Amino acid sequence: MLIGRRKFMVSTIAALGSAAAGNLQWTRPPLGVQLYTLRNLAVNHLPLVLTAIRLIGYEEVETYWDIYSHPAPELKRIIQDHGLRVPSGHFDYKGLEAKIDYAVALGVEWMICPMLPKAMWNSLDGFKQAADQFNQWGEKVKSAGMRFGFHNHNYEFRRFGDTTGYDTLLSRTDPSLVCFEMDCYWIAQAGQDPVQMLKKLGSRIQLLHLKDRKPGFPTSQVKDRKAEHFAPVGTGALDWKTILRAAEENVIRHMYVEQDSGEPPPTESLRISYQNLQGLM
Repeated sequence: MLIGRRKFMVSTIAALGSAAAGNLQWTRPPLGVQLYTLRNLAVNHLPLVLTAIRLIGYEEVETYWDIYSHPAPELKRIIQDHGLRVPSGHFDYKGLEAKIDYAVALGVEWMICPMLPKAMWNSLDGFKQAADQFNQWGEKVKSAGMRFGFHNHNYEFRRFGDTTGYDTLLSRTDPSLVCFEMDCYWIAQAGQDPVQMLKKLGSRIQLLHLKDRKPGFPTSQVKDRKAEHFAPVGTGALDWKTILRAAEENVIRHMYVEQDSGEPPPTESLRISYQNLQGLM
């Protein structure tokens, strides 16, 4: 009886442990869209844009600066009325602090700075200044009940001696105050590997932008028209199965499809990306 009781206890504990481990597994976040993709329509025809996004199957959107002409409660209502959620928004570097109350009213969990002013791109001091500013904003955003993050392009990977602007942003910011939204396209365009970046930075990356890159073009650390080789997800050179596996290991919180420009038209690009991602996931 004693041996049987021990076996029962061991098997019960093992089962509970397996259940607990299962509860800790990553639940893939719903796919979202960065509304900048449809910027030519979103400003004047936002309900139409949101309808199209929801019909494709997306469940979340990430807002951007041009649609903040809507009062925050109104914008939140419009998005929710279309069956969508808004976990994060992009807020310009200039004037970001003044938008904290707006972000709270909009109901986002994440305030993301999408880009540094161009005047700060060309020196390490510019990135140091930005990092110090990020720490200050991170504290204020955290006090308001949200989290602050930064979205990369390729210019941050220009080298200044033995370091880069991106390394400077990472090393000078407090991980408890500043996270990163990794744009897979721009990481690859900069000559970096999105999978290795996810493995290297771990929990510092909390959100992803998903867009593909046409094969056969040179990498660069200059953000100009020569750096634009965009493609719908699953139609380019990026290894999405491996990227998504690394995202799972990192417990990425939100993933947004984005198309900066190019062919096919943005709505069609979003549809192709969504369908391909369904197969990949």
